Amino acid sequence: MTDRRQFLKGLGTVALAGSAATWMSPARAAQLAAVIREKGQVPATQLAGDEDYWAEIREAYTVSPTIINLNNGGVSPQPLLTQDMQDKYTRMSNEAPSYFMWRVLDMGREPLRERLAAQLGASAEEVAINRNATEALETAIYGIDLNAGDEVILSRQDYPNMMNAWKLREKRHGIRLVWLNQELPQETDDYFVDLFANAITEKTRVVHLTHIINWQGQILPVKKIVDACRKKNSTLQFVLDGAHSFAHFQFKVTDFGVDYFGTSLHKWLCAPFGTGLLWVKKERISALWPLFGNDKPDSDDIRKFEALGTRSFPAEQAVGYSLNLHEAIGIERKEARIRYLKDYWSTRVKDLPRVQLHTSLLPAYSCGIGSFSVNDLEASEVDSRLFTKFKIHTVGIKLENFNHVRVTPQVYTSLRELDKLVMAIQDIAANGVK
Repeated sequence: MTDRRQFLKGLGTVALAGSAATWMSPARAAQLAAVIREKGQVPATQLAGDEDYWAEIREAYTVSPTIINLNNGGVSPQPLLTQDMQDKYTRMSNEAPSYFMWRVLDMGREPLRERLAAQLGASAEEVAINRNATEALETAIYGIDLNAGDEVILSRQDYPNMMNAWKLREKRHGIRLVWLNQELPQETDDYFVDLFANAITEKTRVVHLTHIINWQGQILPVKKIVDACRKKNSTLQFVLDGAHSFAHFQFKVTDFGVDYFGTSLHKWLCAPFGTGLLWVKKERISALWPLFGNDKPDSDDIRKFEALGTRSFPAEQAVGYSLNLHEAIGIERKEARIRYLKDYWSTRVKDLPRVQLHTSLLPAYSCGIGSFSVNDLEASEVDSRLFTKFKIHTVGIKLENFNHVRVTPQVYTSLRELDKLVMAIQDIAANGVK
């Protein structure tokens, strides 16, 4: 509530409303502030279906009037104010680059670190600001000391960049990768606990987990998996891929018992493209080798993982404006809304002839990401038909045992748009793609 009040105080000022190319007029800024304030005590689950409220939030974005964007899981759009501030910082930097970049904008990293850490429920001394989840997670993957013959457990449903990074370590260092194949969706914790725990041996050194499977939205019971695995081997280290969980649903990273966590900020936080973070448990920092060299590679200072050279300071500092909107909405409300949207379209198509859902509808096992397939049709065919005929942008997924279309709405998505999605799926299920 403190964060929300601070945001509203700033939102109502001419200074914020008139910054850069303006997010909105002072009158619109005051209106949005009033709406958020008015709904301050409304329970999140009740507010989730309040279309008037979310229509006001939609005004913060530059939503396309011609394309329905339901692939926000790939990368989400930024609020207009974030776009404007990044542009402002870019123009500022170009007036005298080395001065404004290194002596002005770079000074904003510590406050930003503190704010991101607060969202994670962690210490600022455990959070490094990186460019995406791949960079963050590969810092952990390449930085953990491993010897030939050491085993790493991972899944064929993990993200390709992470799988490829582990394959590279296998090729270079002779470690052994133990591949698990998850049958999804699942609606019992025991399935995941048994799958991972049964793979642990005395040679296992690392377990790589994906918090929410990006292909179809399965949320894993991370804490239970970690606890069960550590009972069999107390020396294990855990890498958690949180690319799709941060700013999507509520959690504290310190509650999971993992050692490393990486995420992208340009997904569910709606921050500038090419922004991310790495969290490393404090006692693991000194032993983790940085991805990029620096003068103190064995330091216990989290900042050793930020030796990236010249980076996009404007993008990095504009993250704070996406945080403003995220905090004003509140993660509980955001989670409730995004889950509401997933349930809204999926419950309307799940019983259609030829249509199959591939995502659980239970809150413990999914949030905003959902997926479906139409019998006898390739995912790419359905995805293409959705766009060419209905101008609905999704993504077709075909790998391992997946052949479906992923749908990922965001807080700005309207029920009218999802009604059109449902109508389109009905059309494709009845008439095919020809």
